[in-house]
Amino acid sequence: MSVPNEDSDSESEDNEMDRLSETSGENQMNDDMEVEHETPVVSQPRAYIPGQSRPLMDDEELVMDKSAYRLFYDFKIESSSLSFDVLLDNLGAEREVELDGEPVCAYLVAGTQAARGIDNSLVVMRLSNMRPFHKKPEKAEDEEDSDSDDSSSSSSDEDLDSQPELEAASIKHTGVVNRVRAHQHAGRYLAAAWSDNGQVSIWDLTRPLTAVNDSAVMSEYVRSNESPAPVFTFKGHRTEGFALDWSPHPNSAGVLASGDCNGRIHCWSPAPSGWSVSKKPYTGHTESVEDIQWSSTEPTVFISVSADRSFRVWDTRCPGKSMLAVPEAHPSDINVASWNKLQPVSFLTGGDDGSLRVWDLRLVHKRYGAGDHSSTIPAYTHIYDYHSKPITSVEWHPFDAGVFTATSEDDQTTLWDTTLEQAEEPQEEGASGDDEVANLPVQLLFIHTGQKEVKEAHWHPQIPGLLLTTSLDGFNVFRTRNI
Repeated sequence: MSVPNEDSDSESEDNEMDRLSETSGENQMNDDMEVEHETPVVSQPRAYIPGQSRPLMDDEELVMDKSAYRLFYDFKIESSSLSFDVLLDNLGAEREVELDGEPVCAYLVAGTQAARGIDNSLVVMRLSNMRPFHKKPEKAEDEEDSDSDDSSSSSSDEDLDSQPELEAASIKHTGVVNRVRAHQHAGRYLAAAWSDNGQVSIWDLTRPLTAVNDSAVMSEYVRSNESPAPVFTFKGHRTEGFALDWSPHPNSAGVLASGDCNGRIHCWSPAPSGWSVSKKPYTGHTESVEDIQWSSTEPTVFISVSADRSFRVWDTRCPGKSMLAVPEAHPSDINVASWNKLQPVSFLTGGDDGSLRVWDLRLVHKRYGAGDHSSTIPAYTHIYDYHSKPITSVEWHPFDAGVFTATSEDDQTTLWDTTLEQAEEPQEEGASGDDEVANLPVQLLFIHTGQKEVKEAHWHPQIPGLLLTTSLDGFNVFRTRNI
């Protein structure tokens, strides 16, 4: 498989900041008399805001504004993917993506959602030689403008050695992969996967990772139709689920939590025979557990969010009941959550109503913990209602404590900075040439579109600002200019 070039025609309906080009009028030529040629009236490209800008006319199309990106690629695997995770590598930390910079390499594991359960798999991938855009060369004053409006040129005209590459090794998986999460433990890279058949399994990724890095091993892997068996499978959930998270704390390495659609949570701990899973589930939610996030500072603490509109704080030392519950945290189902590793008091949730809420866990404890519950002050510090449909994923930036990304069923991936403040004085009418942009929240940094049914987004933990997304029509890899 290969990664499609970033200049493919399929990007005509692509990414924000997308530009809307309008051309009106045609030059009228009179063969019987000389007339001056009139230049067609072309409006200045402007940002197109999904759901707010007017509908496109028949002769209009959205065009990707490459000047807003440092890098962009899209690619597909054997089937669409609901979930994936980024794998750590040994290529170095804090690798920069800059215009005219070095090629980018990334490793992923993704789960498929094929129509037939037996056709699904986990796919371990190595994306390499992804080159950032080039800076647009400076032109002489009298030089005519290029046909392209981009301020950066692409690598499409370069030789084949400069083209991106995708190596992929598959592992057979029974059932659609609802969620997959990866973790390094005891010298191995592991992947835990929730199946729609109600089972949660763990795989050792050593062999497929070796294959994507070595062409000889890959040839043998494919020729022998290799597919490593799971090293452990838990069948104690009575239904399928989506909530799944490994603990990031060094004192709880290999610890996992899984939550199902019946509201039950099980905690896993490493054992000589594989994993020991709590026989008695953690109960308290009255509907599906949608997401779980472990604390990065307290090895025994995790938070779950649920379709019952609440989130709960748990401590594995007291498994009988949750330590704290926040009822009606959203007006509808809470779909996803992210616990800030750089600023552990910040907890982010995304709901079925399209809203995003940032919670201060100190305020949460003060209002909902033991003691006086009479306070009516909200425990969340920020609420954003930009998205028009359910939120499908959220994740804090691994290098910037105030920045996060969100994806939604409105086919948008958005980037936010909670440290920015809205101007106190309203902008004067006519002060901006683009009222739609002026009306956006100041914390909204970027809108990325062009994908259908976006399901997950993840920052690369070793490449600041590099974001990866999965959707019904494939994956995107990109870094914007402003992050």
